[in-house]
Amino acid sequence: MKKKQQPFSFRGKYFFLAVVSLYVILFVWDFSSARVALGNGMHALVKIVPILIVVIVSTAALNAALRPRQIVKHLGEESGYKGWCLALLAGVISHGPMYAWYPMIEELRRHGMRDRLIVTFFYSRAIKLPLLPLMVDYFGLLFTCVLSFYILIGALLQGVTYSVLAGQSSRK
Repeated sequence: MKKKQQPFSFRGKYFFLAVVSLYVILFVWDFSSARVALGNGMHALVKIVPILIVVIVSTAALNAALRPRQIVKHLGEESGYKGWCLALLAGVISHGPMYAWYPMIEELRRHGMRDRLIVTFFYSRAIKLPLLPLMVDYFGLLFTCVLSFYILIGALLQGVTYSVLAGQSSRK
């Protein structure tokens, strides 16, 4: 039986209306400050749009390539240790700002990715592959390896801690 598609709904409508209302009030109260604020907001939006496009395209590609059954198998309730390892690896190799990953992670969560693996993914993002050579140059190979190892252990502990606090079994 095929699941019925929900129509698109804009979940941020109240926030959007509040921001627009505040801008209108600010324009009436102090036009020059409002103009500067709007200009700064537009500048930030122009910077964010390319990231949003990448996220939308990535999410669409993920939806096209992966089926919910595949996701549940690798990152769901029965994923076992493979799920933990995949969450760690994905966190380490992921790049870009954290907020750019939220839509994709939300989509994976809707298809069965466990919350504890999401916690592990986000924590393991502390390791930045492009910066490792620089870190080795400044602090040495041993320091970099030990710190990276402890970050990965910390990521796993954060995931397990979430499981305990949420009342889930962390072994699965």
